[in-house]
Amino acid sequence: MGVRNYLIEGVSGTGKTSVCDELQRRGHHAIHGDRELSYQGDPDTGERLAGFAHEHHIWDVDKVRALAADRTHAMSFFCGGSRNFSRFIHLFDGVFVLEVDLGTLNRRLAARPEDEFGGRAVEREFVARLHATKEDLPKGGVVIDATAPVARVVDAILSRCR
Repeated sequence: MGVRNYLIEGVSGTGKTSVCDELQRRGHHAIHGDRELSYQGDPDTGERLAGFAHEHHIWDVDKVRALAADRTHAMSFFCGGSRNFSRFIHLFDGVFVLEVDLGTLNRRLAARPEDEFGGRAVEREFVARLHATKEDLPKGGVVIDATAPVARVVDAILSRCR
């Protein structure tokens, strides 16, 4: 991946996918972790599991390690949520946690189709709890106000990477 590797995390609806798209649009090397690295598995063992459960949404640790070891790009951004980030967080030069207020979060999730995580009422309630407790997020990351337009959010991230 990059000479410098960064993790961009946040609860569902904070803008991780939009930030990744904007980083790519600007020519940066950015990986949609939820699309390219994730699967349903045991966060401790990595063993694959059937069905969907939020706590089993994990990233393939070997793929993360391989991408982080590739020094082809000056900077690489891994964007998405993973319940096993503790197994690879040490590979990153920095961690950014996208944060929005509850009203913004609720508006964004309400706009999702029901077949996308956070699109159903029960999932929105769950995400609201995670938003309040921060239990699913890496500790000590740089908090980024993701209520701003995505271009400004990305500017804020990039300003902390230089």
